[in-house]
Amino acid sequence: MRLWVARHARPLLAPGICYGASDVGADAQATQEAAQQLAHSLPTGMLVFCSPLTRCVQLADALTSLRPELMVVQDARLREMDFGVWEGQAWADIPRAAMKAWTDDFFEHRFGGAESVRDLMQRVSASVHDTRRTLAESPRQECLWICHAGVARAAVLLAQGIEVVRQAGQWPRSAPDFGQWTRLEFATRPDSSVHRVGAAAAAVSAGSSQAK
Repeated sequence: MRLWVARHARPLLAPGICYGASDVGADAQATQEAAQQLAHSLPTGMLVFCSPLTRCVQLADALTSLRPELMVVQDARLREMDFGVWEGQAWADIPRAAMKAWTDDFFEHRFGGAESVRDLMQRVSASVHDTRRTLAESPRQECLWICHAGVARAAVLLAQGIEVVRQAGQWPRSAPDFGQWTRLEFATRPDSSVHRVGAAAAAVSAGSSQAK
């Protein structure tokens, strides 16, 4: 299974704000530009799964206006990680003690009291499993997720066979830029475990131009 993972366009927020699961809209022009790039690049007849947060729905709507044959299904498991009480706060203003508590127990700690990295990984893994199961019955072994940076990072790890991340340093630093995407390879069989793909397939390829 080839999974295209696209990130929403730039949100309508000042830089440096922790917004996670907050339902923030995205810049309309940037969303349209991202949709045009995706519409030009995607194969025909792909199934699209989308986070229900507005910034992702905007991109899905713009994309289907250009590619009406694409069918979009919202999946709440693709929403960004919920940072609880820190949602809407500047990252620079979050107490160091709170950040340290998270990095000291990166996988299990619920940063902000809402959700842990384990929670995020489990729901993204469940969505991968269901996506594989859906595509197993389809002649096309490709689909698109429209989601968020945290979900994209989790998907990268799962494509490498990594389901547990005990240390913050193991979490991928890079993710698709706003309005950009990557392509990942997964086993197609829904009953197979997430596997570590070979060197050629494991490489995450940039899905569009390098322009930011």
